Amino acid sequence: MTQAEILPYVPLVAVAPVMLAAGWFDLRFLRIPNVLSLIVVSAFVVFSLAFPPEDLLWRLAVAGGVFALGLVAYHFRAFGGGDVKLLSALMLLVPVGSLGVFANVFSLSMLAGIAVILTMKRIPIFARTGWASMRPGRHFPMGVSIGLAGLVHPIAVIALHSG
Repeated sequence: MTQAEILPYVPLVAVAPVMLAAGWFDLRFLRIPNVLSLIVVSAFVVFSLAFPPEDLLWRLAVAGGVFALGLVAYHFRAFGGGDVKLLSALMLLVPVGSLGVFANVFSLSMLAGIAVILTMKRIPIFARTGWASMRPGRHFPMGVSIGLAGLVHPIAVIALHSG
């Protein structure tokens, strides 16, 4: 990949600490602080100056669609409110040309997250942490998978284009 082809993924790399924090907060408290989603939206505003105008509209449309679908999922308790906000904000930073790759990475992140969380819940040292996500009967901390997808997506795109 050329430097110009890598440039659209810089915003995702810039918010990598936010993705790590989202995963940790959701794992620990089953909550994603609103400030993390606001930081991602702020990154979009800052980096949007470098996005092509037609790409901007598509990013907004995709994020809006994810938010609308997320609200439905929230209504049926399939997603938490923080998950909906963070995933919608993250979609603002995903280049339109790699949405298919992101969908695959996110799906794999969910599968990996479920496997890891279910395994952790069965290991006594994790069960005794007192973390909200480790308590029996608690929901899956989707922030772990959202954060992982945000972290892995740029790497996956580069790997696909260089191989």
